[in-house]
Amino acid sequence: MAYARSVVSGVACLLAAAFPISVLLKSPHARAGTERVAENLATHGILRQFNVRVPMSDDVTLSADIYRPATVERLPVVLVRTPYTKDTARFAERGEWWAEHGYAFVVQDVRGRGDSDGIFYPLINEAKDGFDTLAWIAAQPWSSGSVGMLGSSYVGWTQMYAAISRSPYLKAIVPAVAPPDPDRNFPASFGIMDLSSAAWLAGIDGHSQQDLSSLDLAAVYSSLPVSSLDGKLGRVLPAWHDWVAHRAHDSYWELQSYQRKLLSANVPALHITGWYDEVQAGTTENFVNLTTQASSAALRRQQRLIIGPWPHDINAHRQLGAVDFGSGAIVDLGGLELSWFDHWLKGIDNDVDTEARVRLFVMGSNRWIDENEWPIGRTVYQKYYMHSGGHANTRLGDGALSRAAPAAESADHFRYDPSDPVPFLGLLNTLNREPSDDEGPGPDDYRNVELRPDVLVYTSQPMTEPTLICGPLRVRLYGATSATDTDWTARVLDVLPEGFARRLNDGIVRARFRHGNEREERLVPGKPYEFDINVGSTCMQFEKYHRVRLEISSSAFPRYERNLNTGGPLGSETKQVVAQQSILHDRGHASYVLLPMVSPHR
Repeated sequence: MAYARSVVSGVACLLAAAFPISVLLKSPHARAGTERVAENLATHGILRQFNVRVPMSDDVTLSADIYRPATVERLPVVLVRTPYTKDTARFAERGEWWAEHGYAFVVQDVRGRGDSDGIFYPLINEAKDGFDTLAWIAAQPWSSGSVGMLGSSYVGWTQMYAAISRSPYLKAIVPAVAPPDPDRNFPASFGIMDLSSAAWLAGIDGHSQQDLSSLDLAAVYSSLPVSSLDGKLGRVLPAWHDWVAHRAHDSYWELQSYQRKLLSANVPALHITGWYDEVQAGTTENFVNLTTQASSAALRRQQRLIIGPWPHDINAHRQLGAVDFGSGAIVDLGGLELSWFDHWLKGIDNDVDTEARVRLFVMGSNRWIDENEWPIGRTVYQKYYMHSGGHANTRLGDGALSRAAPAAESADHFRYDPSDPVPFLGLLNTLNREPSDDEGPGPDDYRNVELRPDVLVYTSQPMTEPTLICGPLRVRLYGATSATDTDWTARVLDVLPEGFARRLNDGIVRARFRHGNEREERLVPGKPYEFDINVGSTCMQFEKYHRVRLEISSSAFPRYERNLNTGGPLGSETKQVVAQQSILHDRGHASYVLLPMVSPHR
């Protein structure tokens, strides 16, 4: 979950047209400020201060590096709080860039990481340490007292926790690919462990970055019991044991939750994610919650959303696998951040508070569109029902999707063996990868996976005209199993005329947590139950002759831990049980995928 680099491209890129960089010099105030900064830099240059000790309220000191124009003027401040260590060329480049644009830039190692004192444990200190850091910055003679925060992934989290601290000095944030509450997606998804979170923890074990390149992560992820994965990584990771032990939402997770508290944080936010970001749910949930439930009307208006054709490493790739999204895929992210902070920290009238609230990249047609809300207001949610003659196994079977409701139809059956799980493509590295590493899961081709008999495949007829499917995806599933607990997975794909089965997004539900992870409810073997699966969001223009496909199975490994089908205590077992699975799609059990169909602007 690395701090994603800001790629600064030309102002002619498509996204810059929605947030014009030209507005930075719109007013005399903006021009005068830029001229003063240029004069100061020409005369005095940039002042750099390294390993500056920042005291916390419990007397622990954290380490910060500071870059600022050597001027007597009080400056607005851009703050980054990272667990990935601040001593990198990337942060030096960004610090100098912000100083050149009239800001002080502070990058700080969070507690227990890099040069900071204390012990690192994910999330529990970020609100308090963020509050103390903001207060320290505001008291410095070079600070105007107006601070903005930016960064991605865990560095997006640190912004959220600082925001809920209600610091009067935090004026705006730019959280990119920030996960939701930690038991909602990463490291756990409603009772299901994301196995890569163990490797993520190992990568930030101790104060320095850890090299995991010599480890066979595939073998590690296959180890049982799940609670022992840290030992397979050669480490003792207390947080991993706590995560595995706390599957239901309890006081442990509640202490670390931020999303409900964020509704009264009163901080303008520019939310950024990608269609192939593994923790996309955090960005979309936060934007929707803040624009519909925030405590003040002003806060609801001060939210903006950008979703690009990116993986977790945002804005670094125009091509993922075999899919090229075109030159417009890479945007002037630095310019967008600058425009945002110029408005909220410097008071420059550059229109960022009056432009479209939502900027979306439409895959397929490879274009950006402006909207005023998410999900898009003119969306029509269309049910595509699952059909078959009882043989939907593999893409060669008889599974179909259509708008016609089912009548009398035979159920589909498959055998789920936890020792041979269905693979999830593109995820055998950790989430703390550098920008130069493999970009992770994306629009992968699942045709070979769809030849497995434990994958049910339902495919629509070809589209007769270009069709925009843009919004949240959900699956209503009626399933029965021979086990007292199992998992159900769903994947939505775009099937090209030549057969390429392009992944759009995925979801999973653990049966014992089918009503949420506040309590566990085992199944009666053989009894049909209704399951709702959140399949994330996408924005794809299905061209003529393309087809919608839905895959149903019971595993997506190693993204998610396997359900061993015993119904026993999660994380501590090694025994595996084969489950006989049935998917019903008849008049009384109408299973379907709910697709967000969007009409063009009128």
